[in-house]
Amino acid sequence: MASYRFQLFLNISFFLILAIGQSSIAAANDDRKASVVFVTNNGSVEESMIRSYRRSLNGFAAKLTEEEVEELANMKGVVSIIPNRIYHPRTTRSWDFMGFSNTVRRNPTVESNVIIGVIDSGIWPELPSFSDKGFGPPPKKWKGVCRGGKNFTCNNKVIGARFYKSVPSGDESARDNSGHGTHTASTAAGNVVKDVSFFGLAQGTARGGVPSARIAAYKVCHKKGCESVDILAAFDDAIADGVDILSVSLGSAESTEFFDDVIAIGSFHAMEKGILTLNSAGNNGVAGPLGVESVAPWMVAVAASTTDRRLSTKVVLGNGKTLNGFSVNPDTFNGKKLPLLYGREVSSICSEDDARLCSESCVDSKLVKGKIVLCDNSGSDSVVYSAGAAGSIVLDDLPVSFITPLPSPGLNARDYDLLLSYKNSTKNPVAEILRSESIKESYSPVVAQFSSLGPNFIAPDILKPDITAPGAEILAAYSPISSPSGSPVDKRRVKYSILSGTSMSCPHVAGIAAYVKTFHPDWSPSAIKSALMTTAWAMDRTKNPDGEISYGSGHVNPVRAIVPGLVYETSKEDYIKLMCSLGYTQDNIKQISGEISACPVKSKNVPARDMNYPSLAASVPTVKSFTVSFRRTVKNVGLPNSIYRVQISPNPKLKVEVVPKVLTFKALKETKTFTVTVSGGGLSAKSMESTTLVWSDGTHIVRSPIVVHTYPSIKSS
Repeated sequence: MASYRFQLFLNISFFLILAIGQSSIAAANDDRKASVVFVTNNGSVEESMIRSYRRSLNGFAAKLTEEEVEELANMKGVVSIIPNRIYHPRTTRSWDFMGFSNTVRRNPTVESNVIIGVIDSGIWPELPSFSDKGFGPPPKKWKGVCRGGKNFTCNNKVIGARFYKSVPSGDESARDNSGHGTHTASTAAGNVVKDVSFFGLAQGTARGGVPSARIAAYKVCHKKGCESVDILAAFDDAIADGVDILSVSLGSAESTEFFDDVIAIGSFHAMEKGILTLNSAGNNGVAGPLGVESVAPWMVAVAASTTDRRLSTKVVLGNGKTLNGFSVNPDTFNGKKLPLLYGREVSSICSEDDARLCSESCVDSKLVKGKIVLCDNSGSDSVVYSAGAAGSIVLDDLPVSFITPLPSPGLNARDYDLLLSYKNSTKNPVAEILRSESIKESYSPVVAQFSSLGPNFIAPDILKPDITAPGAEILAAYSPISSPSGSPVDKRRVKYSILSGTSMSCPHVAGIAAYVKTFHPDWSPSAIKSALMTTAWAMDRTKNPDGEISYGSGHVNPVRAIVPGLVYETSKEDYIKLMCSLGYTQDNIKQISGEISACPVKSKNVPARDMNYPSLAASVPTVKSFTVSFRRTVKNVGLPNSIYRVQISPNPKLKVEVVPKVLTFKALKETKTFTVTVSGGGLSAKSMESTTLVWSDGTHIVRSPIVVHTYPSIKSS
């Protein structure tokens, strides 16, 4: 009799159940017997099944009641019950800004054999960014299919498509209805398309990081979000289909352990098969530290930063004063100034607070038609637009330009106060909102304020996010049936649009990871990850006050990433040892790896900070003095005969000792081990100090941040 162990993911109406190990789950039409037999109110588990996982994972999703879950949880062989969650998406000039021009050294033939899987909201395959002109047939390694639904056709560029719908949505296609998946896919691997813009704004050439690569689209997101049941199914298929890189611009704001997170679970299985997963870090930077959503060490967590092109929208007041705002506004008032009204002046039925925010139903259309409304809330544009106003000016301290259904620039608090002061002191206040213009931003790159901050809330000795990339005001392909502002009242339709978010930075790094793979097809996921991190540009700490917990190792540098010199590699066994050191039980680890993995006897005494990670981080006591050590091993992938010498950037609050100080290599793939000891003290609660370790042979610069901090983990908070 076969033995089957199950992992369950709980929802109010259904569960996601994974089998552990290589065993298969006995389905209704199987003649095999399972050691776990459970009957629901609707019959057998198989009769309640929603989806099975049989390709890269083993399991299924089933509808169960709370009572059935409780009963099943007490049965022998059941490993765990985990809540099913709703995940959410996180969105031309950017490549040139990074020095990654269209003329950089490439391997077009090899690039054409690279497949990027995009787990998102689908794709619009007919756009020029996805044309297969000049492409040959799909790579021979491709084992996927085109199951995009009715009227959906793949081609030799978009070689695969699938859609998932565990919850009925009426959406029976891999076609992208929101634009998010199309945007991310084209950013990673879209064709070179000249002369694109958003109604003339941000005009230029749109292209992905690896324009010759192929794309496989896995649609898991619908109007209400992205079900974890579907996300895991997409990982299951993508791994078996033969993708090389996975771009996943999704996340959940819930603080969950690795074994509760389907993206962490799916990406672990991808890592086992040699597939690197890139994941967005999250868009909750304004909430402060410990907000990063992607924390599993086998993934790359990507933060978002600015480029040197910004969109600015000026507001010209009746007294001639000009205020600089942020929005994507292709419209013009043709030199005409319009009356200004404050939110509290255009409502007779709402409280003053709601009226000032221009909340739903608080804007009287009879009062605002043809006028500009001032609102204390940046999310009020659809309400004001529906009421018939000509424009709005909103209070918004986030200096990023978003598309709105009507001219609606955001002003920081200082300029917004100046605007209110002008209005309150003027008998007939008027203003004009100008068409947006591109401005050169010499201050960039800086981490976008919306980008979620670390440190790692589960493993505080593993620095997250890992790296930053362009994610603000990115022009890329878009669904031609979706509103560019995301508002249902906005009737405009475009093929290219401007989005911001870590959703946009993630596919940038996915494209660069694919680019690295074209030069090093035999490199492991951890080697590619190391190359991305250790060759990153150092970010200016004076412009980024949150330091490494906002940008990780720095800003991705595509050209240098293919020649890192040295790499830090980690294996599946290393990750299991890490989880053991975090106190994970054997069952916890089984939930992630899908197999029995006993913790080595000594592993509980091995600090998490000794995992061979490209960055070095440690959680230390508040106020007290500390001494922490890190053990690292590097592999030579540069020159056969090379000598690397260490350098440490100065920080008077930290004493750093490296042993040995010189690494001598006589062959490629040779490894050397070194130890870093960091001493200091006096750190206040929720603070950090950092420095930088650099190994250089005169040709290669291998840079790693060293961070000590006093932020708690969810285990200690």
